[in-house]
Amino acid sequence: MSLFINTAQTINAARTAPKMIRTAGLIICVLLSLIVTGCNEDTPETLAAQQAIAIETGEECHLCGMIITNFPGPKGQLYERGQEQNKRFCSTRDMFAYLLDPEHQHNIQQAFVHNMAVSPWDHPDEETYIDARQAWYVVGSSLKGAMGPTLASFADQPSAQKFAELNGGKLYQFSDLNLELISSMGF
Repeated sequence: MSLFINTAQTINAARTAPKMIRTAGLIICVLLSLIVTGCNEDTPETLAAQQAIAIETGEECHLCGMIITNFPGPKGQLYERGQEQNKRFCSTRDMFAYLLDPEHQHNIQQAFVHNMAVSPWDHPDEETYIDARQAWYVVGSSLKGAMGPTLASFADQPSAQKFAELNGGKLYQFSDLNLELISSMGF
């Protein structure tokens, strides 16, 4: 009888061992997923480190490859998740063409544009970058950027309105911008 009980216990243990191994494996996978996901979170320290930086002479636009500082008008910079280096653009139009592309849109953490209310159009001041999501934009003005039409960017609505009254164009907020609008601007 003792042999029968030991054999039954061994059979039961053999049956439950694979279930326990699968359960342990599942728990380990869930824990690893949580750890890896936690590594990609936007911590205040990460976001604080992502600031606009001065564009140096000779740097090329991430989208078109043109030398950024050779052209007038507001420029743009952005950071994507998981990347320490920012991407720099010769115009706000190029930056938005990249940023609004569905392939990239979900990955953008921070975006910056020049505040043209306090910066000269011909050579924007590298100290005047503002958060692109909080900015106001004028589309369709008579002033041109790197490859023609661009989005004039401003820290506040009154500055954007004043610019539009002097140079033409229509006001937009970040949430109003889309690829169709950017494409309609022409080159």
